[in-house]
Amino acid sequence: MPNEVVITGMSLITSLGLSLEENWNNLVAGKSGVKYITLFDASSLNTRFAAEVPPEFEELSRAHIKKRAASQMTRVTRMCVTAAKMAVAHAGIDFEQADRSRCSVIMGVVNTGNSSVEKDTTPQNTVFKTMTNSMPAWISLEYQLTGPNFAVNTACASSAYAIAFGYEMIRSGQSDVVIVGGADSIINFEEIQGFNALYALSVANDPPGQASKPFSRDRDGFVIGEGAGVLVLESKSHAMARQAAIHAEIAGYALTSEGYNIMAPMKDGEGMAKTIELAIKNAGIEKNEVGYINAHGTSTELNDRYETMAINKVFGDYAGQVPVSSSKSMLGHTIGAAGAIEAIITALSLKYGVLPPTINYLQPDPDLKLDYVPNVARKKNICFALSNSFGFGGHNATLVLKKHLT
Repeated sequence: MPNEVVITGMSLITSLGLSLEENWNNLVAGKSGVKYITLFDASSLNTRFAAEVPPEFEELSRAHIKKRAASQMTRVTRMCVTAAKMAVAHAGIDFEQADRSRCSVIMGVVNTGNSSVEKDTTPQNTVFKTMTNSMPAWISLEYQLTGPNFAVNTACASSAYAIAFGYEMIRSGQSDVVIVGGADSIINFEEIQGFNALYALSVANDPPGQASKPFSRDRDGFVIGEGAGVLVLESKSHAMARQAAIHAEIAGYALTSEGYNIMAPMKDGEGMAKTIELAIKNAGIEKNEVGYINAHGTSTELNDRYETMAINKVFGDYAGQVPVSSSKSMLGHTIGAAGAIEAIITALSLKYGVLPPTINYLQPDPDLKLDYVPNVARKKNICFALSNSFGFGGHNATLVLKKHLT
């Protein structure tokens, strides 16, 4: 029998807070983390706002990472390592008591953030700061884990892919514990300028907190966020043997490639629909058992339209009964970290029976007709939920999470 896979540890570092509890409380309250950019002078850009991690992160990171190691990491890598240490603490796992050869690390990494806003880069640390494998490597070094550690880059689906690969390593018996997740920040002059040139970013500068409006008629592009999300996955038997608290279970997933366009999703959401359909099938559940979908929901014209079409195609008459919300309305798009951050939010929704809202939903798009949990969180006990991640290049991922019943 394949091993069952459970979540025993989680951590979030985002614009809404530096702890799991702070993030969850602000998400349920429908708060926006989107503000004017402070990391650099953005006055000459068309987009002058983003969802930045609070500056208090620097103090938090110093409490978790030694000074010499920190000098060889970018701010983004420090987000990842700090989040990993908090997730391990949340899991209550003692690696001294574990078989370290059966403990692995997989991180979704698009880039390390060694951009024009990165400080204190020198010839001596440039290589270390730029290495995209540095995030899982530093985490493995921290705990002296000798199972595989590697990074996955599938654009905005990267950390969802990392979770899927971690699930497979446990399910197949290759690992007992896998630390998975990702971190990212593209809040820098050159990347914002580049996305502006592609007409992909919102330019609704005033007020910035209302710029990310997924599924709304007046949406005008995505909002950049930053942060980290890390989960500790374990086989259920390993977690139970050490009497660990289990927060949710991974029931299945699907990964697909659209083979269609470097930027645009497949027309009418065909590739998204295939991914969602396959994930439900692989999890061995019925469509009417899905109680919530944490959407990719970027606030772009095509994603929101096609994701809605995909959900309608998969669920048919049942689609209107499935609540769908976008955490990006509050956190912005955290790129490589988005899959993990949103999977954690989905796990918390299952655990607490609360669905976070899609905020800024003030002008419904008459063509998009799903239940988007508008503006206010909702209490709902659910057993299964989906988390969607769709990336440039046609990288699609849907994770299926299950409520843990004690």
